[in-house]
Amino acid sequence: MLEVSNLNKAWLYVGLTCLFELIWVYGFNTADTWWEWALVIAVIFTDFHFLPNACATLPTGTVYAIFSGVGAIGTVLMDVFLFGGIFNTGMILFILLIIIGVIGLNLADNKSEEKESAKGAA
Repeated sequence: MLEVSNLNKAWLYVGLTCLFELIWVYGFNTADTWWEWALVIAVIFTDFHFLPNACATLPTGTVYAIFSGVGAIGTVLMDVFLFGGIFNTGMILFILLIIIGVIGLNLADNKSEEKESAKGAA
């Protein structure tokens, strides 16, 4: 069984990888000089340090669903609020579908873990 501290650390890694993903996406839109691109590349490497650490404890499907969902939603919101993009009802609908999908994958992974731990306890 997982220790609570390891599980909390894994969720911290998920949060950090999502945050760093949004930072490097922002950098793609704003970097102009070589040193700004060097910072973007450093953030990408940092991001991909946290991603496998999260996958070491949590199901990879859950981590990747959250990582890509936050990245997709964050990119759309960043485009609208920071770069003057247009927000419409279609975008809202598909953002809601992403959120529902991420929640569904998380619930499905939790149920499969519960079945396996019940099977191991028997």
